[in-house]
Amino acid sequence: MTMSIFHHKPNQKKVGFKLSLLLLPVLFSFLFSCRYQVPESSLKAVSQKTKDSVDYLPEHYYTLNSNFEVTSDSLLLQQLPLIDVLPVYKGEKLVVAEFMVQAADTVDSVWVKVARDQETMGWVREGELLKKVVPVDPISQFIHLFSSSHTVAFFVILALFGMGYLYRAVRKKRLQLIWFNDIDSIFPNILTLLMATAATLYSSIQHFVPDIWERFYYNPSLNPLDLPFILSLFMFNVWGIVLVGLATLDDLFHQVRVEAAFFYLLGLMSCCIFLYLFFTFTAYYYIGYPCLVLYAVWVFRSIKRTSHYKFSCGNCGAKMKSKGTCPHCGAINE
Repeated sequence: MTMSIFHHKPNQKKVGFKLSLLLLPVLFSFLFSCRYQVPESSLKAVSQKTKDSVDYLPEHYYTLNSNFEVTSDSLLLQQLPLIDVLPVYKGEKLVVAEFMVQAADTVDSVWVKVARDQETMGWVREGELLKKVVPVDPISQFIHLFSSSHTVAFFVILALFGMGYLYRAVRKKRLQLIWFNDIDSIFPNILTLLMATAATLYSSIQHFVPDIWERFYYNPSLNPLDLPFILSLFMFNVWGIVLVGLATLDDLFHQVRVEAAFFYLLGLMSCCIFLYLFFTFTAYYYIGYPCLVLYAVWVFRSIKRTSHYKFSCGNCGAKMKSKGTCPHCGAINE
């Protein structure tokens, strides 16, 4: 089959349009307020004793009627007068029913009454409770899973395995690295920059304003409009990673075959994990900030490189270096 050939400029306009849509929300982030909206609990239906206890509590990020899921093997609930014990087990759901301040308790003065059902309820120190439960909100559970030591270790092993595999492939000239390849797309570079920026923001929040992250953990939102400024920037980066990732997949599968795309994505994933770990660690010691600036400059310079592809297939739209058979769909372009 003979198809007409199209110059690559229309595709560049398409890419520019995609990029402008992805970057447009960032312009609005500077208009957002830093006020963090935390849900307020109603105390109308509780006893005066509970109201008085809550008045003495320090600022908390969860409230009455908050729902948790047990993550440890078991959690022991004390029965007043702190003699009997009722256990609840991993995976069971609990609801916060009451607070109590025990000034004489030198271990933890704040006690929380939680209930699994009408028959199973009791008191537990707040510190012990929060170590062994996670909010039922899926965003909070994802944060809990993503920040656990086992997950970090898994990412380290995966990144080392991926980089080692890629190093062997590059030495045998079977594969090119993400930054030095024939894939004509700006999105992979933007994706790595977004990942580095998100990691730096995450580490900065944990280091400088951990209370804001704790508020977000107990009252998460995917809407940047509901978050403080630094969290809104972080959430814009997260959404940017999702959108640019989809654009990367769309560009990639229009240029190479499935096998090459798989290895390329393996390299891209390994690079993103490495950048996340690197900037999360170095930003804590202030080294990550100049590194991020240098990396951003390097990425923008690489984006300005001349495109390898001057043509696109008239049948499927895949980018091509020269006229002839399309490597993606097999159509003949003249």
